[in-house]
Amino acid sequence: MIAADDFNAFTADGVKDYDAYFGTPTHDDHILFELLIVGILQTGLGWRVAASELPVLRREMAGLRIEQVAGLDEPDWERLMQTPGVMHNGRKLHAIIQDAQAIVHLQAEYGSFSAYLWQFVDATPLMMPAPDDELPTQSPLGTRVAKDLHRHGFTFVGPVVTHMFLLAAGIIKLN
Repeated sequence: MIAADDFNAFTADGVKDYDAYFGTPTHDDHILFELLIVGILQTGLGWRVAASELPVLRREMAGLRIEQVAGLDEPDWERLMQTPGVMHNGRKLHAIIQDAQAIVHLQAEYGSFSAYLWQFVDATPLMMPAPDDELPTQSPLGTRVAKDLHRHGFTFVGPVVTHMFLLAAGIIKLN
């Protein structure tokens, strides 16, 4: 399962880990970052393809440690674009790095990325009715948080990505 100390879990099954974790409320910044990465990567793809990248990205991006990913630069990005097994979408890789930088700024301002996110729901998961047929892909909360994330320098976090991220993090719960 995605965990606070999975920095070296290079051979894990990212799909199984993400699926097992999905919807579990978390206050751990590392887990939140990994869940956000899956949200970024799944744009235009399925979540399984995106989640399968987690072990590879841990190996190639300093264990996905937020501070270290935030310090990656253009030569690192170019290396990633040439690395076999890494999803070669330059915009998404840039987004992961830029969003890590934005998380570092939020940590300085709010104490943690978690504290920033959970303040939107007064530290209690927002319960939404679960539809019978299909998982909702957007919510008013997701739209509001997406706008605020953009204001704080995040990219690739539109209303759909943000809503799914909030579901994955257990900040929004379906009942």
